[in-house]
Parts: sequence; C-alpha cells; structure tokens
Amino acid sequence: MVADEGGTAASAQKADDGHHGPSRSLSVLTRYPDFRRFFVGNSLSLLGSSVTIVALPLTAVVYLHASPAQMGILGAASFLPHLVLGLPAGVWVDRMPYRRTLILADLTQTLLLGSVPVLAVLGSLQIWHLYVVAVLAGVGNLFETVTAQSFTPILVSRRQLLPANSALMLSNATVNTTGSVLGGALVSLLTAPVAIAADAVTFLLAGLCKARIRTSGPVVVSAGAHRQHLRADILEGLRAVFGHRIIRAVTLAAAVGALAGQMQNVVLVLYLVRDLSLSPGLVGVVVAIGGVAGILGALVATRITQRIGPGRAFVAGMFLAAMAGLVLAAAAGPLSLVLAVLAMAQLLRGTGPSLYGVNQQTLRQALIAPVLLSRANATWRFLVYGTQPLGALLGGLLGSALNLRATLIISSAVMLLGTVIAHVSPLRSLRELPAQEAGDESTALTEWSAAFCPSPSEEVPRAASKD
Repeated sequence: MVADEGGTAASAQKADDGHHGPSRSLSVLTRYPDFRRFFVGNSLSLLGSSVTIVALPLTAVVYLHASPAQMGILGAASFLPHLVLGLPAGVWVDRMPYRRTLILADLTQTLLLGSVPVLAVLGSLQIWHLYVVAVLAGVGNLFETVTAQSFTPILVSRRQLLPANSALMLSNATVNTTGSVLGGALVSLLTAPVAIAADAVTFLLAGLCKARIRTSGPVVVSAGAHRQHLRADILEGLRAVFGHRIIRAVTLAAAVGALAGQMQNVVLVLYLVRDLSLSPGLVGVVVAIGGVAGILGALVATRITQRIGPGRAFVAGMFLAAMAGLVLAAAAGPLSLVLAVLAMAQLLRGTGPSLYGVNQQTLRQALIAPVLLSRANATWRFLVYGTQPLGALLGGLLGSALNLRATLIISSAVMLLGTVIAHVSPLRSLRELPAQEAGDESTALTEWSAAFCPSPSEEVPRAASKD
C-alpha cells in the first residue's frame, strides 16, 4: 500500500490502536474523511427529522384544525413502519449498497415533505395527506437508521467505534435540542406548511453530503438468490440478537427501558403543568435542561466507558435514567426547590440515555458479524420501537386510573427492571469489547475490516465497491 503525506497506512493503523485516539470523540471526524461526510449528512437528516416532529403536528392543528382523534392517528402513523417493516427492513437493506440507500431515503423524504407546502399553497392539503407523509417518511427514516448503524463499522476501524458512536450521539442530542426550537421558530415566522419546505431542504442537503462518501458499502445479500428466503433471513437476524448472551441482555434491557421511558414521556408535560403548576415558559426550560444534559452525556460517554468498561457504562446509564423518574416524582414544596429537583431529574434523564445509547450501539456493531448486522439492527429497532406505543398506552391509562406522580414511580420501577436485566447478565463484568464468540463470525469481521475499513491515512478503502 502506498504511503501518503500523512505517513504509511501501517503507522496510521498503529496509531489508531493506541490509547489516545478513542479518548477524543470528535477526533474521529478528522481521521476518517468518509465518516466525516457521513456525520455531516446524518446530522442534517436528524435536523430535518427534529423539525418535522414539530412542524407536521402544528400543520395539522393550526392549518387543518385537526381533532384529537386525528392527532392520535397522525402520531401513530410515524410508528407504523417500525412495527410492520421493522424486521424485513434489515434484509432489504443488505440488498443494495448502503450509500445508495441513504441517498434514496433522504431524497424520498425531500419529495414527501416538499409536497406539503405545495399542496397548502394550492389549497388542496388535507389531513390524509399528512397521514401518508408521516407513514412514508417513517419508512424512509427506518431504512436510513438501519443502514446508518450498519455503515459506521465500515467507515471507521473497530477500535474507533466507541468515539464514532459518541460523536453521532452528540450530534443527535444537539440536533434534538436545537431542532425543536428551530422548528417552532420556523413555524412562527413562515407558518407551519412553509416551515416544512425548509425541512425538506435539509434532507436534500443531507443526500448531497452522503453522495460524496467514497465508500459505497457492500451488497451483503443477493436479491435474486435470497428473495424467496425472506423469513429465513429475518430469523437469522433474530438469532444474531438473541443467540448472543451480551446482545440479548442489551436488547431486552433496552426494550424494557424504552417501554418505561415512553410511559414517562406521555405524562411528563401534564405532570409539570397540572401537578406542579409550572408556566409554559418554565416547562420549556425544564425540557431544555434535559436536552443540554444529553449533549454533556454524549461528550463524556467515551471517557466514562474507557474508565469502567462498556458493560458497566450501559448499566450505569440505565440506572441514571431509571432514577430520573423517582426524582421527578419527589418534586414538591416552594417553586425554587421544585425547580432544583426538576433540574436534577432532567440531568439524569439526559445523561443516562446518552451513556447507554452509545454503548448499546457500539456493542452491536462490534460483536455481531457484519453479514448479519443490518438484520440485527432492524430486529433491535423493531423490538425497542415496538414497545413504545404500548408504553404510551400504559402511561396514559395509569395516569388516568391512578395519578401522574404514581405513573412516574411505576415507570421508574419498570426501568429499574431493565437495569436489573442488564446487571445480572455478562454486561456487569464486561470491561472491554470482547472478540466475537463464533469463529466464523470472527473470520467474517477480519475479512470485512480488511476490505472496507479505511485507515486514517487513506481516503478510500482498496476494496470499496463502486455505487
């Protein structure tokens, strides 16, 4: 391999295996140009999604005067693709180069969201149009997310997965915090349908950024050879998740945690307004504290994981998130004391998910054979996102049957159950990323890394496929 201005590829890889690279999450952006392009494009996609979360419901409420029932249908529409297509999505992702899938997903969402302001200007926009947009945009988001989680191990080396995922989590937390504010501002300045036009532009820019990625990513499964074996391919993804003792524990704990988290999410604002009598402005401040805490959690996730190990970091993150609900439920007394308690709770709600989120994704990418990773990611997304509608239903029922404070306590107990599942598993003693357990999976990882993982000193892997 020919050396470039930065030194030989061997020396670059040796530096990559040292202890200094992973200690700085954002350094991975300078070391891997393709990952940097992917990171920028992914951040723009996330920005578009976060604006959509605000602008699409406001379009329904303000422009179309939607009823509560219609808003419920619109909210459920975004979850529908994960429940219906969550498992086969991983199989289909493997049948096309990853880069192409990411670009198509962004361009599809550009057209879908762009249709909303056009229909509004023509006076033809109806609520069923928003249902269609929500469902199809959800499909695009599903395929984009599964592909992105499978693409990262190709764009960086194995030892850089943790800082790469920390950088992505930092972007996610930052964009989610600022995107909703930007969405509200755009709606105020431009009206809700026109704000969605700006949202569509972000997806277009994201697609253009991802088109500059040099590495195409492999076609893992031949569409012609395996089209009739969709069920078998899905079962392989399920076995990859539940057949690995560490990944099984991570997935079960995350699914229970997601259910409990959604139980809290649906009653949080009601609790702040009705039980604690906070003004809308103070509610916004409390929510923003959680967003800022998420950013801080992503910044320190790599350092904490290096100190205590990925398994313990995952367990610690879930424990912090579980305790947040109990702290929320303890808020009482003078306003100053209430705000102090809420700030502490939001700090836990922000840092906990960042800590366990970075590590659950890194563990999947490092321990599952690359040929199964897309299917495993789709399985995980199906299970974790599939529990959230149930969590929302349970939270609403408990809030009505008991009270909001009791719902927070019960949901925290459920999340502690997820923490216990993780704690009694091999995660408790996992101090560093282990090798893959099966020999054939280890061989597959070695071949994959040699073919597709770029060293920091080279722009394009030698065996990268052309899209």
